[in-house]
Amino acid sequence: MPQVLLDTGGAEVPATDVTDAADPAGSGNATCDGVSIAMAGALTGANAALGQNILNGAKLAVDKHNENNPNCQVQIVQFDTEGDPQKATQVAPNIVSDQSVIALLGPAFSGETKATGAIFNQAGLPFLTASATNPTLTQNGWTTFFRGLGNDNSQGSVVAKYLTDTLDATKVCVIQDDSDYGVGLANVVTESLGAAADPACSASVKTGQKDFAATVSQIKAEEPDAIWYSGYYAEAAPFVTQLREGGVTALFASGDGVNDPEFVKQAGEAAKDAILTCPCIPAPEALADEYEASSGQAPGVYSVEGYDLATIMLTAIDSGVKDRAGMLEFVENYDGQGVGKRYQWNPEGELSNALVQIYEVN
Repeated sequence: MPQVLLDTGGAEVPATDVTDAADPAGSGNATCDGVSIAMAGALTGANAALGQNILNGAKLAVDKHNENNPNCQVQIVQFDTEGDPQKATQVAPNIVSDQSVIALLGPAFSGETKATGAIFNQAGLPFLTASATNPTLTQNGWTTFFRGLGNDNSQGSVVAKYLTDTLDATKVCVIQDDSDYGVGLANVVTESLGAAADPACSASVKTGQKDFAATVSQIKAEEPDAIWYSGYYAEAAPFVTQLREGGVTALFASGDGVNDPEFVKQAGEAAKDAILTCPCIPAPEALADEYEASSGQAPGVYSVEGYDLATIMLTAIDSGVKDRAGMLEFVENYDGQGVGKRYQWNPEGELSNALVQIYEVN
């Protein structure tokens, strides 16, 4: 359940009703032919729920557009990477070789984005991620990459401040997985926590790991106030379960890679009272109702960003954009309100404003 929305300085941002968000339905008078957008991310595999959230948001936007614009039927082409950098490099050439694809929603994860970004950039394909938050991604010199949410520098610093100032944690164990996302976010959180980060119980785990007995023992011996986990829900769920079974009662907190109903489903009672953060925005009621009617499930983490970024692409197409170069120019100069936030990018592809939502598992 959403608790509080914070800016990059950790100050509370009052919730507002957005009434001027871009509408993917457009005017109804758009004309286009033979253009499509693509989505790439984990659609199957251990963390597929995160990719499906994005895809379902984008599908909703495309369906609304196509229903209202009979003379402009935009296709959304799906590419499953399973969130794996190696598999993503095999998929990327298929995306860029399809000349009908003039924009890409994705890749979803930081590791796969790092592995494929140069391919998309060289092809002149604008790629807008709804979820890849590693800060270094915008430091590669890519001119066609845009991040649709705040990066881990903003999330990590806000998280650290929230843990120490609001939740009064004085000893925090920082645990990270071996993904680019997990390592990058853990570094920022650790640095921002300062003396509150206890090096005696910092630890690394591996993607796919299921037995956390050694790490649980290490944490239990230190008796921390809180545990920060940097990684994805596939490992976080068994980890928090084993923490509780091992008698560790410290607050469990984690970021956007864990902030999904699948974490709660898999961890069960062990997930109760967990603090989860995300530089993404929860869906307002009206959009949530449309999303559930469309996909058969409630919106999750990144659903709003998937919807908003697809809407931007559709707005570009409706304006007459027919190719990748036109899409790139449109996105570079875009400044508009989305359902979740305002979208405008700096020359590096970072949003000009970033917000962090705090959630608590009830």
